[in-house]
Amino acid sequence: MQTEADYYALFEAYQRGELAAGARADLEARLSTDPRLHQRYAEFEELTGTLRAYGERRRTRQMLGGLHEAMLAADEAPAAEEKQADGLSYSVNPRLSISRTERRLREFWNGHRATMGVAASVAVLAVFCTLLGLDLWRATTAAPASSLRELRGEVARITRRTDALTRKVNNVAGTTDAVAPVRVNKYSGTGFALTADGYLVTSAHVIKGADSLLVESRDHRRYHAETVYTDRKHDLAILRIKDRNFKPFNRLPYTFKAGQADLGERVYTLGYPREDAVYGEGALSARSGYDGDTAFYQVSIPLNPGNSGGPLLDGQGNLIGVVSSRQDDVLGAAFATKSSYLVHLVDSLKNKQPLQPYHLPRTNQLAGAARPQQLKRLQDFVFVVKVYE
Repeated sequence: MQTEADYYALFEAYQRGELAAGARADLEARLSTDPRLHQRYAEFEELTGTLRAYGERRRTRQMLGGLHEAMLAADEAPAAEEKQADGLSYSVNPRLSISRTERRLREFWNGHRATMGVAASVAVLAVFCTLLGLDLWRATTAAPASSLRELRGEVARITRRTDALTRKVNNVAGTTDAVAPVRVNKYSGTGFALTADGYLVTSAHVIKGADSLLVESRDHRRYHAETVYTDRKHDLAILRIKDRNFKPFNRLPYTFKAGQADLGERVYTLGYPREDAVYGEGALSARSGYDGDTAFYQVSIPLNPGNSGGPLLDGQGNLIGVVSSRQDDVLGAAFATKSSYLVHLVDSLKNKQPLQPYHLPRTNQLAGAARPQQLKRLQDFVFVVKVYE
């Protein structure tokens, strides 16, 4: 197995022209067909180019340093030279007479001034190009930090309070058996009715890692639920209420839009980023989602953790999407899975699930109603989804 050193030795021999004709042709063929080998060669060229530039800079620096030392030595010559002529001594001002060394240095400088200037410029340019190349390489190889945030709420405050209460109970004097920790929900989101007989829709990331699920209505009725199907690609999940105390819903007041919504439409949502239902209103700002994903809409609605899985409706009460996430670095940019993907998912499951078939609503009871009346009818079909692990 060839090591990195073996590859570099091969590339160096190739650049020096030391490879035989057959080996050279074989290497060139491999470079044109093997992306990994081509990448190794590109890295080798980058490394050797940097080293060569560094060597040239060092040689130039050493040459300039030698010239500087020689000039300093000439400056340190005696201020005056003692001369002897016909038995008489006299002094000569060094400003009027230069030494042999200084004369040679001046001749060298005058003859190589242009060459040294070019060498210095090349050295500065090489340093700049090297630093710029390294910055570009880091920028292209670094993993991009995604600003997309899923809107599943974490119930950390309740968890901490419950754990503290458990510890206090276990520390009570006279307690012989430790009290087992109380199970609390770790995450929460929003869900809404898919059919009148107990099927619900939420976001797939809301129920990720769930050991059990509980859905809670606005009047605080709680029902156990189970996951029927999960579509993680489009962030959709179908749940079913399996509680014996559950009674089927009344007729759902909204319908599911199978086509595309229009850009600029006024849209709204109802969800549970906190204990009470929260209404949000905005507009459909793009017909594609984050990074151009055509399975999602972009909407300009301020959303918070806990809104995931909530319904997105147009002005007439048609359900056009399922709230999924938001983009932190863009003000008011949130995303929702298109309802057409939900309808397609339901159609594909009708003959695959052993459970009773899904019957989506066909009549829209919200059309023409004012927004407060739409919300009053809608809120009985929107739930808190609590996730236990």
